[in-house]
Amino acid sequence: MQMYQVDAFTTQLFKGNPAAVIVTDDWLDEALMQNIALENNLSETAFVKKIDQENFEIRWFTPTTEVDFCGHATLASSFVIFKEFSPAKTIYFHVKNLGIFIVTQHADGKMSMNFPVRRAELVTDVPNVLRQALTKPFKAVYLNQQAYIVVYESVQDILDEKPNMELLKTMGKVRTAITADATQLDVAITSLASDQVAYDCVSRYFAPANGIPEDPVTGSIHTGIIPIWAEKLAKTELTAYQASSRGGTLYCKMLDNERIEISGYARLFMQAQIEL
Repeated sequence: MQMYQVDAFTTQLFKGNPAAVIVTDDWLDEALMQNIALENNLSETAFVKKIDQENFEIRWFTPTTEVDFCGHATLASSFVIFKEFSPAKTIYFHVKNLGIFIVTQHADGKMSMNFPVRRAELVTDVPNVLRQALTKPFKAVYLNQQAYIVVYESVQDILDEKPNMELLKTMGKVRTAITADATQLDVAITSLASDQVAYDCVSRYFAPANGIPEDPVTGSIHTGIIPIWAEKLAKTELTAYQASSRGGTLYCKMLDNERIEISGYARLFMQAQIEL
């Protein structure tokens, strides 16, 4: 069985977020998919079932569980499909409970993913465990179906944050994102991000209960982060940087009908043969 490992949301190897991708004609046994994801020990392993050359189903597994939405592994899967499995320039992922994801590949290799917005609401009653787990001051807390989204005072606080992962783990499936305004570009971000673009926001993302202490680059959470900054900055097109040790860039655009476009690049790291 062929497997691909792709670095997503980057033009460089060893940056962005690595995801494994397996394309099949039929779903594998669920326990087998989970064991493969555990063996890979990446943030996500994506399994893609081909319907035809333009239509696919997709599922995502962390080392410990199946998740309902993963942006970077969708980008990685799209890269593999465009490279190896389809001559189409636009493909459609049929996703349980989330409808259709539309992905278009552009001439320069950038891929644009059309997702539903997962809008976050302002929280007035912040859980004590979240306050205790985070060490830096914050201005506001939002919540969507995926995570708490915590707005920090500065980009530097985002970079310096060292959360208590054991406390965050007690929050279970509700994950934690931290984010800050980056329109006054910080020197530290300029040195971290090799593409030297002007960023609108910076974030980090933690999911220890899912076996991912810090996710390198997270497409899914930006369907909640970007609407917050789009409103605050009065912009519909924003560029985001996720400031993990690997780092990655997401090009985002608010669309009509509660949809959002999240775009990025990817690089193939490895092709492998799984022996089952």
